[in-house]
Amino acid sequence: MSNFSSECEQDCETQAGCDAVELIIRPHDKDLGGFSVRRALPVRERRMVGPWVFFDHMGPAVFPAGEGINVRPHPHIGIATVTYLFEGEILHRDSLGSCQPIRPGDINLMVTGRGIVHSERERPEVTAQEHTLHGLQLWLALPEADEETEPAFYHYPAADIPTVDIDGVPVRVMIGNAYGLSSPVKTFAETLYLEADLQQGQSLTLPDSAERAVYVADGAVSAGGTPVGKYAMAIFAAQPGVVITAQSDSRIAVIGGEAFGKRFMEWNFVSSSKERLEQAKADWKARRFPLVPGDEDEFIPLPE
Repeated sequence: MSNFSSECEQDCETQAGCDAVELIIRPHDKDLGGFSVRRALPVRERRMVGPWVFFDHMGPAVFPAGEGINVRPHPHIGIATVTYLFEGEILHRDSLGSCQPIRPGDINLMVTGRGIVHSERERPEVTAQEHTLHGLQLWLALPEADEETEPAFYHYPAADIPTVDIDGVPVRVMIGNAYGLSSPVKTFAETLYLEADLQQGQSLTLPDSAERAVYVADGAVSAGGTPVGKYAMAIFAAQPGVVITAQSDSRIAVIGGEAFGKRFMEWNFVSSSKERLEQAKADWKARRFPLVPGDEDEFIPLPE
């Protein structure tokens, strides 16, 4: 679902006079034919939050029988992709031979390293009936020492992701360490990824991190007196004790981690080196990337 320009339209607002919130990003909907995607990262005003270099919110979308997600094989380098669904199912296939349905609550981590190809489609049983798709797709930049690592695929069922109750707020520690819990999901650098569901009036103190942001997938919250509406992302200053309060029943995603050096992005390729991006583009045009077993016939051409 990531195959369009690296920056969607968005409104960004610097929060002058607010100590907690540095920037509010309000991504606009991008219609991908039958469903919409909102891209909160990257934007001109903020390229990354910790190691997170890309943040897409897809759906919610309802597909009639016979229609659905059908993303042809395409390549990546230099990142780890993270797919997480609220509703629906995606069938992941990749050039390592992985074939894995992704269902709500699971975490799908694909380490692209020096290069991998994958497709995102649906099982025939899913497409055959009306169905819903709603979720998040994120990319983690890899540290420079790991950008050319061997590709790998990891799948973590929903039951393996730790959950904790913080003053009545259920929180899932998706990646990293928070509130005394550690996620089993593999990391390459200090990384934070949480999901929380707040009822109206509830508050949650965010864990400290060098860089942090909150995305409101549903509802509306406030932070330091600054309202953060539905589908908006708030970028926070590196100060302790930031508190989020729900103005209505809300679902939020919290991302963060250690600060990274500059990364270049073009299409599906991310690297600390512009030359490496050019090599990846040439390799894809020349069909030097590996094929996806079971999905060898189609591919997405390099955008010109």
